[in-house]
Amino acid sequence: MPYQGYPGQYPPPQKKSRAKWWLLGGLAAVLLLVVAVGAIVWSVANSGNVTATDVKVGDCLSEIPTGDTVMRVKTIGCEQAHAGEVFAVLNMPDGDFPGQPAVEAYSQKCAPALAGYSPSSLTDDTVQLYVLYPTAETWSSGDRAVTCVATLNPPRAGSIKG
Repeated sequence: MPYQGYPGQYPPPQKKSRAKWWLLGGLAAVLLLVVAVGAIVWSVANSGNVTATDVKVGDCLSEIPTGDTVMRVKTIGCEQAHAGEVFAVLNMPDGDFPGQPAVEAYSQKCAPALAGYSPSSLTDDTVQLYVLYPTAETWSSGDRAVTCVATLNPPRAGSIKG
């Protein structure tokens, strides 16, 4: 009989398979990569896309919004070519919603505000006025801002202030 070792000796333990751990690690890495790429894509797609009530004086808009109700606008650095620049945010007095005609009448304060922000714009035919103002719906949420925007056609780089 051939030599079999000592009585009661057990064979060496099998090496544990690391394939399962490599698979779990690989899945975790893929998941992290998908989340990171998704966050980057979302960030790029929504950069400069802000709530219309959050714009402030000096913000520049990459495009002038269209439609009757504007909820979001796209801001851009004024050093880049832009289609509009916020030159005044006028807050209406608190109280009940005064009605659309009163809001539109209040927006007439934008023209004198433009004269103070950019006197040269008054004689520039490429500069026009665009106004964002509260509706009955946004008023109930606390919106009192009449936002005055100088539109620039054609778009241009640099602020109109001064």
